[in-house]
Amino acid sequence: MDTILLSVGLAFIITYFSIPVIIEVAENKKLFDEPDARKVHKEVIPTLGGLGIFAGFIIATLMGTPPAMANVLQYFVAACLVIFFLGIKDDILILSASKKFIGQVIAAIIIMKFGGIQIVNMYGFLGIHELPPTASVLLSLFTIVLITNSFNLIDGVDGLAGSLGVFTSTIFGLYFLYTGQMLYAVMGLSLAGSLIAFLIYNFQPAKIFMGDTGSLLIGLLNSIFVIKFILVASSPTSILPLESAPAIGFAVLIVPLFDTLRVVSLRILSRRSPFSPDRNHIHHFLLDLGLGPRMIVLTCLTANLLFIALAYYLRFTGTTVVLIGLSAAALLIVSLVYYSRPKLKLAGFDEPQKDRIIRSHKVINIPSEPVEHESSF
Repeated sequence: MDTILLSVGLAFIITYFSIPVIIEVAENKKLFDEPDARKVHKEVIPTLGGLGIFAGFIIATLMGTPPAMANVLQYFVAACLVIFFLGIKDDILILSASKKFIGQVIAAIIIMKFGGIQIVNMYGFLGIHELPPTASVLLSLFTIVLITNSFNLIDGVDGLAGSLGVFTSTIFGLYFLYTGQMLYAVMGLSLAGSLIAFLIYNFQPAKIFMGDTGSLLIGLLNSIFVIKFILVASSPTSILPLESAPAIGFAVLIVPLFDTLRVVSLRILSRRSPFSPDRNHIHHFLLDLGLGPRMIVLTCLTANLLFIALAYYLRFTGTTVVLIGLSAAALLIVSLVYYSRPKLKLAGFDEPQKDRIIRSHKVINIPSEPVEHESSF
């Protein structure tokens, strides 16, 4: 326990004191995120908060990991470094989607081949149990890349990705701590410590964003956590075995993961690139309902907690039933939120006026004809 407390405290302190320095450097070098029609902020904000998160997490994890587990940790650190350099280049110079994807695949392969993080069993989902080697590799690769991107895509409101990251990494970290998986406990709780410090500067009004450096790191680590959670929780010899462990793991990540699956599916069905930007994320819908960033964070965390409780309550019905039930409930809730939004009538407005209307993210009454003067949109 002393090791865990040391790691969490160290992660918090390093991130907390590094962020102001990063903000100063970003402002001096003009490394900002520019506002546009899809973004909530209306002023330029530094985007390099992921540097502080990465520094706090890596140093705390290296300090807190038991020496006997260092041989596995080295591969996780290597994968994190790949993601770190991908993210930092994208935050500063912009990286193409194809190059980011290739880098994420490389990180996933390192985790799978050398870190032993791989889905080898479906545990009864759709009647499937042991997976052939090829199917195991492909499913694991898809899962890691998907979860890595899910926190990147949900990072659209001040404090949302960071708060979800604290929530998920704390749950996984505490489970690993209870079951004696010290490496993963240190990693999960160190990440939580770093993110808590970062959120002090990221809640509205945000002084800094985590950028791709931070969001991709959170996603990569949570992909490791959830696969390891499934492997441990599904084992009868575990200190705390759980029925329908894959479904419970899905429930822990349901807000970013389901939102990503839904949005990417809609883009593909619309014959658009799965990487093309839009305003179809759940936080966009909640913004259109008039919720502020803090209320959106609270709503998403509450929903996430309720989904975990539902999965745990239904765990004895089997993985297939629980996963289908969770997906159906999530789809129903998103549909209700979507159709509850006020319909903005933008026909007749020119593009700058449309941008101002969308960027405001407020529930407003739009006149039937476009305005002829500069408004407060």
